[in-house]
Amino acid sequence: DTVKVEKYELTAPNAIKYKNHHYILKKWLVEDGATVEHLQPVAILSDNGNTFELLAIGNGKLVYESKDDGEKVGAGDPVTRINRRGNETDQVLAQVKYGHPEPFLFKNLSTRSQGVPLIVAWLFLGALFFTLKMRFPQIKGFRHAISLIRGVFDDPEDKGEVSHFQALVTALSATIGLGNIAGVAIAISMGGPGASFWIILAGLLGMASKFVECQLAVKYRERNEVTGEISGGPMYYLKKGLARRGKGFKQLGGVLAVLFAVLCIGASFGGGNMFQANQAFQQLTRIPGWAGLENYGLYFGIGLAILVGVVIIGGIRSIARVTDKIVPIMVVVYVVSGLIIIGVNWEDLGAGFHAIISGAFDSEAIYGGFIGVLIMGIQRATFSNEAGIGSAPIAHSAVKTKEPVSEGVVGLLEPFVDTVIVCTMTALIIIFSGYAVDPEGLTGSSLTTAAFSSVLGDWMIYVLSFAVLLFAFSTMISWSYYGQKAFSFLFGNTNWTKTVYRVLYLIFVVIGCSVGLGSVLDFSDLMILGMAFPNIAGLIIMSGEVKRDVEDYFYRIKTGAIKKFK
Repeated sequence: DTVKVEKYELTAPNAIKYKNHHYILKKWLVEDGATVEHLQPVAILSDNGNTFELLAIGNGKLVYESKDDGEKVGAGDPVTRINRRGNETDQVLAQVKYGHPEPFLFKNLSTRSQGVPLIVAWLFLGALFFTLKMRFPQIKGFRHAISLIRGVFDDPEDKGEVSHFQALVTALSATIGLGNIAGVAIAISMGGPGASFWIILAGLLGMASKFVECQLAVKYRERNEVTGEISGGPMYYLKKGLARRGKGFKQLGGVLAVLFAVLCIGASFGGGNMFQANQAFQQLTRIPGWAGLENYGLYFGIGLAILVGVVIIGGIRSIARVTDKIVPIMVVVYVVSGLIIIGVNWEDLGAGFHAIISGAFDSEAIYGGFIGVLIMGIQRATFSNEAGIGSAPIAHSAVKTKEPVSEGVVGLLEPFVDTVIVCTMTALIIIFSGYAVDPEGLTGSSLTTAAFSSVLGDWMIYVLSFAVLLFAFSTMISWSYYGQKAFSFLFGNTNWTKTVYRVLYLIFVVIGCSVGLGSVLDFSDLMILGMAFPNIAGLIIMSGEVKRDVEDYFYRIKTGAIKKFK
């Protein structure tokens, strides 16, 4: 699993951190094209009379780099340059080209490894299995999904709490967020433009996972006949669905359901709450002139907790009423800004997609080659759209319908919007801005913000900060519902348990804005991803049942047994 590369680019360490411009290449010690050995001095660098050596990394042939004017880098040349965006960045001084791939070395000379995370493989292979098992529902059900969210098949007599559209946007509010803004930037900065190809592919396959899990969430949901409140999600279909298969499966289903609920509660406090609150606050402190906010995290957290509390007290109906307004607004703000940039660079659209497709299979696109690009893209996609995680079905289970398959069809739109549309747009903008080739040391949301600002101006810092705040807020209120349902599954669906959970949730909002998260976030991220293990295991076991239900549903659609109401 050791990452290997075919060349190493030599730049002056930390050169762009110097404020003066006296940092130069004093002289070469080795001729262009000469063979060099690992850690052999190849040049002398100078800064205000202080000199130090530039060392070769690896054994190979030293090739001087060409400057923007076509001339080779030589004595007296600065080791930084001004790129086409007007920003100071590193000048590549030379390359050490290897005769055969050698381990990539960090600046401290340690090697880098690139394994295949088990959870990523589990999610990807699960999505591929459901795609083939259900015979490509992404294609077969797409047009029908549009009809469903338009309300064409909405029966006024159907029982539930929210419409197809409200269930979709509630789930989208939890998935569209920092993964789209920061996750894509991380993938491209580490894996090059080609990583976004695998993000798109993973999103398309993830549509099948959402299709299966949302369908089962509605089929095995429970309804309180007194209050009309709906409870559903993996906890219920793992317990009830597997129990139908016999004694051994009944015990397995009970264990998987409890395991999922525990992980979901932990994930709601961590990744669905503290991380979102922390990142929203940090984004505001990065706005020019707003750095003084850093000392007011506690007060920001209290204010944010009050806003979240006002929404979540009303349950899923209140959450849906807010999200079906916030999600369209925040998507429109982000998408319209992105479309403007794409419109400005319309002539480069073909080149942008060529960079994505060619980079997906180009081993030079990443420190790690083809496998590194693939893993990076799939990982960011699954983190972004949560397909197979099991969180979104909890929201989808509250839909007004008596046809479980219909909500599965609606659910497949979620990864399409989140990953295929929004993530692709982010990737193209980063490519058009030039940051995909030269990220200037930026990563995450800072890289995306810089890409937007380089085209539309510094005012985009405020627009994206506003978008991040909305993304974080909508994610928090949706995850509060997921965690509450898991909490109620374990401790009883009473007003007391709901109150206890909501109070704890709001406390964690304040904590998230007030402290550095560190290992707490690593733990919560593990729980979010851990939810996929019991969920996908149950989905695979019940996939035959799902396939039969799907065939019956579309047969009744075709024959007119399921009527249109609009």
